[in-house]
Amino acid sequence: MPRVTRTSPVVLLIALVLAAATLLTAPKALAAPPAPPSLTTVRNELSAIPTKAETSSAGYSRDLFPHWSTQSGTCNTRETVLKRDGVEVVTDAACAATSGSWYSVYDGAWNYAASDVDIDHVVALAEAWTSGASSWTTSKRQQFANSLGDGQLIAVTDNVNSAKSDKDAAEWQPPRAAYHCTFAKHVVHVKYGWGLAMDSAEKSAISTMLATC
Repeated sequence: MPRVTRTSPVVLLIALVLAAATLLTAPKALAAPPAPPSLTTVRNELSAIPTKAETSSAGYSRDLFPHWSTQSGTCNTRETVLKRDGVEVVTDAACAATSGSWYSVYDGAWNYAASDVDIDHVVALAEAWTSGASSWTTSKRQQFANSLGDGQLIAVTDNVNSAKSDKDAAEWQPPRAAYHCTFAKHVVHVKYGWGLAMDSAEKSAISTMLATC
């Protein structure tokens, strides 16, 4: 009769502990805004973007870019992006996020409270104003400020977004260098899609970031 080998209870306990640790430390599935186009497409878009000096910021106000608009039911744009970019996001009847986790691609940090997360306009509203949006109607500026289909909106750590503020890509780049390629692609695709210009310094900075792709 073959001998039956019994596993030590201690070994079983260790195995269970290791399995639990693996579950706790396993990377979470990351949500994200729409993926940018291919590098070839983005380079073509960059070439097509007019190179112009920024115009005056005179007359600019965030109120001229109304946000956040209602997207569906009781959910506005901010709440929609929080659900899209978060992991296991739970919302209340008013669509406010009550729990969840958000990975900020700008700085590589996890945030566990919606109050610690900002929705960044990848092309800042003031930057858009001096790049051509000053001539738009308020309705078009509202569409731009609430655009969900082109990578213009992304959930990120609030203080990192504050540091970015109204700066363009020549003045600010994500602290996490691994995101420079994707960030540059989004900036180009948004500016190209909305007919906005870039000054020479921004184009140079974008080209440098695209070289990391």
